[in-house]
Amino acid sequence: MSSDRERDRLLDIVENAQYVADYLNGMGFEQFAASRMTVDAIERCLQRITEAVIRVGEQRMATIAPEVPFHALRGLGNRLRHEYDMIDHEIIYAAAVNDVPRLAERCRAFLGA
Repeated sequence: MSSDRERDRLLDIVENAQYVADYLNGMGFEQFAASRMTVDAIERCLQRITEAVIRVGEQRMATIAPEVPFHALRGLGNRLRHEYDMIDHEIIYAAAVNDVPRLAERCRAFLGA
């Protein structure tokens, strides 16, 4: 992957992570689960994040964010795309609150932003 494309993918991750934070805006799980619009928005951002991670590739992501499990992200993306009707809101919320900010922080650091 060219460095420009990699940079664009990492910026996609950072941008969508910010959208996730904005959409959640301090919501607890109960508020999140009760808001269909927020759930849908977060799921869509997670789809874009997981696709960007896949496009960057496992080896590069291991360098950029070694503590973020590539296969778990890939699996989440697959579930969002193919098993969307069986997704547990608790998994989505936990990813949005715990994993996405960590991933975005590592991508920002790598980009030097």
